[in-house]
Amino acid sequence: MSAASSQEAIAIVGMSGRFPGADDLDALWRNLRCGVESVRRFSEEELAAAGIPAERYRDPRYVPARAVLSDVAGFDAALFGISPREAELMAPQLRLFLECAWEALEDAACDPARFPGPIGVFAGATRNRYGENAALSGADAFQSSILREVEFLPTWTSYKLGLTGPSVDVQTACSTSLVAVHLACQSLLAGECDLALAGGATITVPPQSGYLAFDGGPLSPSGHTRAFDARADGTVGGNGVGVVALKRLADAVSDGDRLRAVIRGSAINNDGDRKVGYTAPSVDGQAAVIREALAVAGVDPATVGYLEAHGTATPLGDPIEVRALCRAFAGVPPGTCALGSLKTNLGHLDAAAGIGGLIKTVLALEHREIPPSLHFEHPNPEIDFAASPFFVNAELRPWRRRETPRRAGVSSFGIGGTNAHLVVEEAPPPAAGDPDPRPCQLLPFSAASPTALDALSRRLADALRRRPELALADVAYTLQLGRRQLRRRRMLVASDLEDAAAVLDGAAPERLRSAEAAERPPPVVLAFPGGGSQHPGMGAALYRHEPVYRRWIDRCLELCAGRLEEDLRRLLYPDPGEVDRAAAILRRPACGLPALFATEYALGRLWLAWGLEPQALIGHSLGEYAAACLAGVLSLEEALDLVLLRGRLLDALPAGAMLAVTLSEADVGELVAADPRLAVAAVNGPAHCVVSGPAEAIDELAAALEARGEDARRLAIETAGHSPLVEPAVEDFAAATAALDPRPPRIPCASNVSGGWLTAEEAADRHYWVRHLRRTVRFADGLSTVLAGLERPVIVECGPGNALASLARQHPDGRRARVLSSLPPAAATAATAADRPAWESLLTALGRLWLNGVEVDWQAVHGRRRRRRLSLPPYPFEHRPYWLDGPPATAKSGGARAAAATAAEAEPHGRRRDVASWFYLPSWRRTLPPSDGGAA
Repeated sequence: MSAASSQEAIAIVGMSGRFPGADDLDALWRNLRCGVESVRRFSEEELAAAGIPAERYRDPRYVPARAVLSDVAGFDAALFGISPREAELMAPQLRLFLECAWEALEDAACDPARFPGPIGVFAGATRNRYGENAALSGADAFQSSILREVEFLPTWTSYKLGLTGPSVDVQTACSTSLVAVHLACQSLLAGECDLALAGGATITVPPQSGYLAFDGGPLSPSGHTRAFDARADGTVGGNGVGVVALKRLADAVSDGDRLRAVIRGSAINNDGDRKVGYTAPSVDGQAAVIREALAVAGVDPATVGYLEAHGTATPLGDPIEVRALCRAFAGVPPGTCALGSLKTNLGHLDAAAGIGGLIKTVLALEHREIPPSLHFEHPNPEIDFAASPFFVNAELRPWRRRETPRRAGVSSFGIGGTNAHLVVEEAPPPAAGDPDPRPCQLLPFSAASPTALDALSRRLADALRRRPELALADVAYTLQLGRRQLRRRRMLVASDLEDAAAVLDGAAPERLRSAEAAERPPPVVLAFPGGGSQHPGMGAALYRHEPVYRRWIDRCLELCAGRLEEDLRRLLYPDPGEVDRAAAILRRPACGLPALFATEYALGRLWLAWGLEPQALIGHSLGEYAAACLAGVLSLEEALDLVLLRGRLLDALPAGAMLAVTLSEADVGELVAADPRLAVAAVNGPAHCVVSGPAEAIDELAAALEARGEDARRLAIETAGHSPLVEPAVEDFAAATAALDPRPPRIPCASNVSGGWLTAEEAADRHYWVRHLRRTVRFADGLSTVLAGLERPVIVECGPGNALASLARQHPDGRRARVLSSLPPAAATAATAADRPAWESLLTALGRLWLNGVEVDWQAVHGRRRRRRLSLPPYPFEHRPYWLDGPPATAKSGGARAAAATAAEAEPHGRRRDVASWFYLPSWRRTLPPSDGGAA
């Protein structure tokens, strides 16, 4: 990275971790700011239960202390598709890192399955002896050899989370995880990936164990890490896992990501031979890496207000680190930069130490407070803090902003001399999301099990109540695009945060819908109703607030302009005082049919824009024009020409009417045979037909049916479609079809004429639409064709009301389909009504499609409105214990396991003593580098 700019800086967009005394980062911050030391001291009973021999823990040099995690055996194996046996064989570092990686992606509101670029993983872990002495053979032995080895941690993570970017194992001892962050930054800047996970993991086996402390060694006889203090006597071992999610800053800003902090610069190097031994550190090496990181960041060292130090709390290591810092910060006024070390709280996390320090620093930047570095009373006599730019921050203090943004440095140095340093800056203020005029939002979420889904509901409800500053549209956006889509799904439509929280808590069970999504997305069928469904105000809420819908309505109205006596826009969206007049005019075919067609076509276009890929289309009478247009049989211009002509011709005919009756086609046929003025206009089901004819004949039939106790309902249309009254219009309509250039359907369409699929030959026949005008609408047969040809489809009524949805539910095969309505009926959407009923109906249909497994283009649902990705409650993992020979706290082991534990504890950080901390070298007492930069 070269001089800082938004183009070259790296944003931290997500974080997760498990640390001693803190199962999440909120708990970690509470502990840090309150000065909590999370080191446990174990009783003899705990040590014995962990398999530590009595002669060992009763050794006077044995310190029964360590900073441990609360649940190293727990793991949600089912979520990751891992068998119980695999989970048992898997090293705990891999299990916990995998969960933290999942959480970091959630914190970044990133679903890897839908992220548009490669995601990389850069991480490393401290090796332990988990499972080394288990009696394994055959497949178990081979599987264990992979699952226990920490070098497979990044690739296992990539495999289980479906990440296709670079997957790199990092091992530089104590600096492993901070080096991983640097490498991830470089990979992002090189374009190798577009998001990167970086971090590390350390888990001691057995966790409940102490250590032997040697005079002058790296481990503290007192059991406390007193960084930079005169009483410093070494560090305490600690366990932890941490992961950060990184993106190029420019991309993160463009994507509306939550910016937790910005990495302005990073550097790594090695001491080389500029030191007295392999395990010894180098003032030159440490100073050089810090200077390089500052240069890469392009920032003045004087603008750095906090330094998270390596801080191993040894009498010789702390002075060397401060001396290197003083070289890098030469010229910075004394006492202007706070110094601290996470090790004072959590001990030395080894491979996770660097990521722990970075996470602590980011939390401090976010909360604008510098937490205390513990156990500091008097400075190490080898350090002259008064003459240095640094002071140990021994108490919680506000982090005041200077002329520049708050900035910090983070250091991590490894055995063998690989040093890493980062320059981190507070995030810029987030750009506000665009206001969303929709009166309600769709909140979808999912889990792998019903109990996890319930737990997530509770977590979301609590978060929405605790964070009233959130925009509901941003919550919806984050849930829609930023979370994995699992099989167990739940959704609700809510008007505000409190409404959403109440529904999540069970206040309105009918509004909280759940389902298990099909393994394969079900086929979608769009159904378009016929004349009689139209009314003033239909789709008005969508026209006001949905650009895609408005664009296609405007296009249809543009094509109708000058061809009607009335302005369709004023009929569709009338002023309050004009509603009754508009309703009366829309009942006439000349205006009602093009208004209905425009509404259905725009709604169909909206569904397509939102990602629906219908496998079939079906229309009812006029609705087949919209279906044919969307299928590509007719162009929009051709379809509207026919619809306008059809409306004019029907309007010129003698007044007619249509009557929906709950009788079979055979029974209706008898009625029609008795009165030649009548005709069977439509067969909608086994006991659902429509009769058409002159108005007086329909009135007589309605009265006769009422007298017999039969159900009959007049349709809101003043014509006798599909009846002998239409005959005078046939010739003119047939002449108009000569100008058509019909094409085969790109999407299968059911035919009203035949009741089967519309064939390419029928579609190419211009006279098809003439037969369609006059003949009986075979909707029930068409629905049978659709239901027989598709397996458990979802039928979406693509127009005002729910007439076709009702017919589909009552169809003999209707149980094979799930049926949804896009818009509510006229009573709920009067032109003067609020927008919510229409949006609630549409978003509920969208949510139910998603519940059933239909793919949705959520970005398209939000269109060009700028939305922000939020940090919402993480997935509620359902832990079960997985541990060879039983859970670690109660593991019983024989001599071989006890001997292995003894050997591990004799070696600091689980490593061989010959490559252990450089502080073992007594020569350092004789060869301490001379003082420079004001620090001794």
